[in-house]
Parts: sequence; structure tokens; C-alpha cells
Amino acid sequence: MTARLLRTTLALLFLGLLGVLEATTISCRNEEGEAVDWFVFYKLPKRQDKENGETGLEYLYLDSTTRSWRRSKQLINTTKSILGRTLQQLYEAYASKNNNTAYLIYNDGVPTSVDYSRKFGHTKVPEEGYDYPPTGRRNGQNGICITFKFNQYKAIDSQLLIYNPNIYSCSIPATFHQELIHMHQLCSRSSSSEIPGRHLAMFQSAQGQNFLHFAKSDSFLEDIFAAWMAQRLKTHLLTETWQRRRQELSSNCSLPYHVYNIKAIKISGKSYFSSYQDHAKWCISLKGAKNHWTCIGDLNRSPYQAFRSGGFICSQNWHIYQAFQRLVLYYENCS
Repeated sequence: MTARLLRTTLALLFLGLLGVLEATTISCRNEEGEAVDWFVFYKLPKRQDKENGETGLEYLYLDSTTRSWRRSKQLINTTKSILGRTLQQLYEAYASKNNNTAYLIYNDGVPTSVDYSRKFGHTKVPEEGYDYPPTGRRNGQNGICITFKFNQYKAIDSQLLIYNPNIYSCSIPATFHQELIHMHQLCSRSSSSEIPGRHLAMFQSAQGQNFLHFAKSDSFLEDIFAAWMAQRLKTHLLTETWQRRRQELSSNCSLPYHVYNIKAIKISGKSYFSSYQDHAKWCISLKGAKNHWTCIGDLNRSPYQAFRSGGFICSQNWHIYQAFQRLVLYYENCS
């Protein structure tokens, strides 16, 4: 077996996508540091009431070895969190100057910079070692990590082009240039490829879990949920995105498959929070639908988000679906 067949990669969707490639095994990691096929997390918002006392650093997580949400033992800003454990592999490779590792890190607002652009993909990953920004405490956040084999990365390479990422740190060694054409060009800022308005791709994780990835450029000026995802997945969708006041889209029942805005998230018992406190971006099939889809990504339901590139990665994994379905307290019907 060649070294190329042994290569694996991980794709991280925090509010976007980070790609890492290495000749040795890089994988998503759980809080114990063990390799897992995938994980999803939900960082809880900072609570003002003394009874709950959340700091904005606690999170729920679910991985390929579990069946439901678990409360984190670690805070999300520590190196022993699932994000800290997973990203440590990148930082160790970077520190060792390992030329077998390729990576791209991008952000619409580069860390430590005051510049911000709605044009680029909306992604948050610190550049120098693991850290979690204080600005990320106030609101909820969510994300997904998936371990992929190298043979999936040609498709990921094409999807990344559509995102038009604002890359601020990258390294694509020459060994990858022939197969990962767009990553190499994006890293060197020499890309002249025509960017499609949108594209749908299928990925398979290292252990065989199937995922659909919806990617849109800033030229696709429609609500990605109503105009594309719900109709393509053939299911009514419940969507949870940041409901910023006077900048949200209403629930949409004008097309064959409807899109409803979730208005509140239930953590447990009487503990809940409003979508106004949540920067998480996800959707699920309406309860009772034949197709049990869960999608996690980086776009809000807002008129302004039509001008942003980004996308969602979707799974029919029953445990992921159940975990998110149980979070829905109530949603907005169509008027």
C-alpha cells in the first residue's frame, strides 16, 4: 500500500471549513484524545442568571462512538477540549516544519485584525496555537469535524473554490499541487478559475459515513435553505441561525418544501435560550419526515447572507438527527 493511500485528512466546520492533510494519520479527536470518525459540538451561550452560571465556554458534544449529547468535561478554550485536542495535530505539524502536511486556515475577519468583509466565507480559527476568543463566549456556536481519507480531497478541493475563502495562513507542499489544484492556487492567491454559483458534492468519511455538502458562492443570491437545500433534500426544514433583530427572514412556505425558523433552544429541563443568543447555524428535517437530515454550516437566514459565500454539510445519521431534534423548543410557523 502506498503512502498516498495511507494519507487521511480532517475537515472542520466551525463556521466554515479548515482542511489538513498529512502522510501520517490525522483525525478528529474526542476529549480523551482518541481518534473518532466525526464529532459535532454545541457551545452554549453565556447565561446572565446566577442559577445556571454558564460562562459561555461549556459545550455539548456527540461523536461517532456515542448516541446522544454529552456535557463537556472541559471548557472549549482549553487544549483538552475536543477542538483543542484535534487542532493540536496541526500545530504540532507546523512546529516541526513537517513538509508532508498541507493546511488552509481562513476567516472573513482575520484574528487580531479590525478588518471584516461580508464577501468571504465566515470561518473562525486562530492562527497561532489553540485559543478561543472572548468574543465567542456570549452567543451559542456549533460545528462539526469529519475524518476523511485522502481520496475525498479532490471533491473538497473543488468545493473550497466556491467558498472564495479569505486565507490568512496556509501551506500546500508540492506533492499535493497536481491533485489539489484549487487549494494550491488559493494558497498562493493565483487562482483564475471560474467560480460556479453553487455545487453539491457527496463525501464519505474514513469509516464510511456519507455526507452531502452544499456550497454557494456570493453570486448565488437566494436563501440557501428555501431555494436549494429543502427542495434538494425533499424535506421541510427547521432552521436555527442567528435571528438578529430586523435582519432575519420569516419562515417560508411558498415552495413545495417549507423552511421554519427555530425560535428557542432547549438545553435540559426548564433551561433554554433564544435564537437571538445563538450564532449556531444548523437545520434538521421537520419531525415526522421520511428523511432525517441534519445540516451544519456557516450561513444565517438573513437577506444580507445571500451575498455571502458558504455552505452546509448534511448527514442522515440518526443519532445526530435525534440529538439536534431534542434541542428544538419551538419554531415559527408561516404567517
